[in-house]
Amino acid sequence: MCLTGVDYFSTLGYQPAIAALAAGAVAPIATIVLVLVTLFGALPVYRRVARESPHGTGSIAMLAKLLPRWRGKLVVLVLLGFAGTDFIITMTLSTADATAHLIENPFAPAALDGQQVLVTLLLLAALGAVFLRGFREAIRLATVLVAVFLALNLVVLVVAIGQLMTHPMFVGDWWRTLTTQHGDPLLVIAMALLVFPKLALGLSGFETGVAVMPQIRGEASDTEGRPDGRIRGARRLLTTSALIMSGFLITSSVTTVALIPAREFEEGGSANGRALAYLAHAYLGEGFGTLYDVVTIAILWFAGASAMAGLLNIVPRYLPHYGMAPAWTRATRPLVLVFTLTAAVITLIFRADVNAQGGAYATGVLVLITSAAFAVTLVARRRRERAATIGFGAITAIFLYTTVANIVERPDGMKIALCFIVGIVGVSFVSRVARSTELRATSVRFDDAAVAFVDACPPGAVRLIAHTPDDVSARRYREKLAHARTAHGLPDDRVLFIEIEVDDSSDFENELLVRGVERHGFHVLTAQASSVSNALAAIALYLSREVRCTPHVYFRWTEGHPLHNLIRYLFLGDGEIAPMTREVIREAEGDVTERPWVHAA
Repeated sequence: MCLTGVDYFSTLGYQPAIAALAAGAVAPIATIVLVLVTLFGALPVYRRVARESPHGTGSIAMLAKLLPRWRGKLVVLVLLGFAGTDFIITMTLSTADATAHLIENPFAPAALDGQQVLVTLLLLAALGAVFLRGFREAIRLATVLVAVFLALNLVVLVVAIGQLMTHPMFVGDWWRTLTTQHGDPLLVIAMALLVFPKLALGLSGFETGVAVMPQIRGEASDTEGRPDGRIRGARRLLTTSALIMSGFLITSSVTTVALIPAREFEEGGSANGRALAYLAHAYLGEGFGTLYDVVTIAILWFAGASAMAGLLNIVPRYLPHYGMAPAWTRATRPLVLVFTLTAAVITLIFRADVNAQGGAYATGVLVLITSAAFAVTLVARRRRERAATIGFGAITAIFLYTTVANIVERPDGMKIALCFIVGIVGVSFVSRVARSTELRATSVRFDDAAVAFVDACPPGAVRLIAHTPDDVSARRYREKLAHARTAHGLPDDRVLFIEIEVDDSSDFENELLVRGVERHGFHVLTAQASSVSNALAAIALYLSREVRCTPHVYFRWTEGHPLHNLIRYLFLGDGEIAPMTREVIREAEGDVTERPWVHAA
């Protein structure tokens, strides 16, 4: 829970101030709406996500399964753009708020005044340096930070509530302001609903909550397919976190709005981005306030570490596997440099302003939660769970409204997300083209029948006739063999047919299982893959390297325009089969004398 909490609970460092600045006197009512949406919207959704995706892959993986092939891949790329927005802005926003707590501390050197951007960049560089040296999830450190941070916040809020009880005029002034500005109770509720999207930062942490599921021990009876103990533990984790955060959100919103003058929340004010720290200094002294600042700076900085760890987990999991990122993105250090540089650029664009980054952060968080709600709605609908479909559908509609309202109100978040999406899609397309001639097979296995077919071939050579499996009639095999005799001058009829069935051309890497099948007296090797040419090349190289024979693969030239066939190869897995098979072999085997033979006529 604390590993999740460095992201989720750390938003208490800036959430009350952002809420007060955005909603004014309505902030406590809007926060209650936020809590209701958390407990009755986000929490049920992610409890279902934990059940459906118990291995930490989350809602993105759920949608990838529900929407297969290229459609699913495009959805994943778009969601990765929003996830990148969420995690990168988590780094920049939390680090900027850590800087605000540092600079506003009365014991901070005067030289730091006005150096918000520089200090934030230095903290981001330090974060990147930690990961460059090698970072492991410091669960014990997260536990200490979260425990101390929540304890200090509890002390601050107890003291603040005591001030409200002994000086009820503070509550009276807030209530008078609220009723004066919005006399009609229905108008107050309407205003709370309208400003609620601005408070969506308080929903962060649920995606991280399901991402840490592999860390949950579970029970001895758990299996890989049914880790019931782990699922129960994850659901307890999500529920406990949501309840704790809901209590802190409501009490912090009421106390900060009632006790802090409104002008202090504005830019340049002492409570801007640090409302609870303001109360700590005001009511518990500079010593306690400084301790609060130190712990807040540490947890906000570590929230950036959690976000970096999330990025390092999610990007290598999807993009290289899809062939949509260079192979070096599997390595940690190059990615750390890319993410750190991106965070620095975002910091410069927003001038390390916490409030200015709230829109972008909320956009990333809300889109991910909306996609999770949509995913569980689809799952419930496919399983004909009528009540669950209606309930999750309603939750999806609420989050969709919140997301759209947030984008309309603060379009800067969508602009940042679109930059990430365009960047990811662009890099993915270029990478897919650049890596199109790689050997995509993670491994090649022959079943017993396929091994027997190969062993029955003449010593030293295996002759393979490439055949499209859309027509498996006896006449078609005879015609293919007759063409090979005429075009290639086969020395005898002791040949094997080889067929590759394209199951999902949007996939990139897969294991090749080659099966031996006898059809109409002909021996046929069959396999399923995402690309015909790459699979044929992998099988031929396997025969050459592992079986130690000389494969000869015979093709007919593909009909149609070469450019059209090349596009089909890139996106549908077939097209220019003969030349692309030869090119894949050429790139994979540098020794000309060791390459399998490719014949086309």
